Amino acid sequence: MLTKVTRLEKLGGLRLRVHFNDGTGGEHDFAGLINGPGEANVALRDPAYFARVFLDHGAPTWPNGYDMAPEWLRLEMEKAGELHKEAAE
Repeated sequence: MLTKVTRLEKLGGLRLRVHFNDGTGGEHDFAGLINGPGEANVALRDPAYFARVFLDHGAPTWPNGYDMAPEWLRLEMEKAGELHKEAAE
């Protein structure tokens, strides 16, 4: 199954609650990634701009074209112990 983000919830600052199509989800702080090198990261350091995130074909994406591979994001969250099985809605 191709990993996709199905829903994002903005938690303030550089944090999002991320829901994946495999029924897992969790909260992730993107500050470490966003504060790293890269010109595309600069705009995302502003929490108001970061909050403009939207989903494009299952990938978190921002108006400046910055997007994040859902597979990578899921792996990072899994390594950090942030993923949990979510209750069925």
